[in-house]
Amino acid sequence: MTATHMNLSISFRLTAICFLLTMLAACGESSPEPKSTVDASASLASSIEPESEAELITRARGIHERVITLDTHADINTSNFTPDNNYSDNLDTQVNLPKMTEGGLDVAWFIVYTGQDTLDDAGYATAYANAIDKFEAIHRLTEEIAPDQIELAYTSDDVRRINGDGKKVAMIGIENAYPVGLDMANIEDFHRRGGRYMSLAHNGHSQFADSQTGEMANEYLHGGLSDIGRDAIAEMNRLGIMVDISHPSMDAISQMLDISRAPVVASHSSARSLTNHTRNLSDDLLQRVKENGGVVQTVAFGSYINEARRVFLQTERTEIIERVAAELNFETLTPEQVAALNPVATLAYEAAQQAMLQTANAEVNKVAPKATVSDLVDHIEYMVDLIGLEHVGISSDFDGGGGIDGWNDASETFNVTAELVRRKYSEEEIGMLWSGNLLRVLDDVQLVASDIQAGN
Repeated sequence: MTATHMNLSISFRLTAICFLLTMLAACGESSPEPKSTVDASASLASSIEPESEAELITRARGIHERVITLDTHADINTSNFTPDNNYSDNLDTQVNLPKMTEGGLDVAWFIVYTGQDTLDDAGYATAYANAIDKFEAIHRLTEEIAPDQIELAYTSDDVRRINGDGKKVAMIGIENAYPVGLDMANIEDFHRRGGRYMSLAHNGHSQFADSQTGEMANEYLHGGLSDIGRDAIAEMNRLGIMVDISHPSMDAISQMLDISRAPVVASHSSARSLTNHTRNLSDDLLQRVKENGGVVQTVAFGSYINEARRVFLQTERTEIIERVAAELNFETLTPEQVAALNPVATLAYEAAQQAMLQTANAEVNKVAPKATVSDLVDHIEYMVDLIGLEHVGISSDFDGGGGIDGWNDASETFNVTAELVRRKYSEEEIGMLWSGNLLRVLDDVQLVASDIQAGN
């Protein structure tokens, strides 16, 4: 190094040291001009360009690919689970394997749903047959039709292993315990078949619990839970089945929270303070779910997350259906009149009724206020603020009435993640909302079951 270069180097170092000392003095309590620090910080902040929408989407896609996305409620029709017609193809369903792949939906809880009917031996037998048909359909898809694409999970460890293997994950929820009948051994049978949550009622009072549908007329059967309903909660705790509180009455839910030793799940419900639907949970019940350690899976069902849509459907839908029925010359029969039809006439009536309702619903959707992904995330944020992020999750109710603008089938799942990123949720928080919270509750429920089985 020449003398000239050495002198320049020493000069540069001295200048740098003086600069650092000056900056340190400016940051000290005795600095006579604190404003200079503020100005420097403001200048630095202003030099950072705000994230563009394209950059946000790119970042959101990375998050969406890394987290495990899980939807706790997708209804099924067993006609779509046959060797020649199944979810390995892009059927006209909101959920199937191609749509899950396109939208990055990793885990779908397929639902063993049974509509409520008579509380007698004949009703129970028919309901049980329906439930077994759906259990077998899900096993057929995962074990015979497409085992290389999707596998059934029984635990959170299964979910992570299957996801790590690059396959989609199926899980099973039971919507309405009506098929159990009066034989408690059926609960263990359903658990063995893969059922990992179960609601004790649906739209109508079951032998176990009152339904939220009794609220409008204040007509209930049990005043909450029946005696065998309480027994069912104990058995579900023993086996490791999550208690689903999405359809029972408020009194029944409150009593479930009183007696369950394990955390509960609302598999597809939202916040009643934002949308006043009987299927949603009041702030008091939400607080109790928090205290219980459970999770509420916010649902993408239009009339549950958009109040204007709910009111419109309640006040205008019947009139539109009646108008469309008249235009199509469809005569609505009473249940007694339908029962009097011969089998051929019954099928014809049901087909005509279905066609009429499809036309009417299309008319309704043209004019009804729209529910959007933004509405869904409004409900998520409300509950996060009220009860904490660790008690909130996400569900769709696809192929059972769910679907909103922006998330109308599994292929659009990414849009939910994008909106969460837009609302400043971190990757860790998004992972918790999509699957972490629900899987934590499943783990807790299974730990309680182990304790109970050990005699604790």
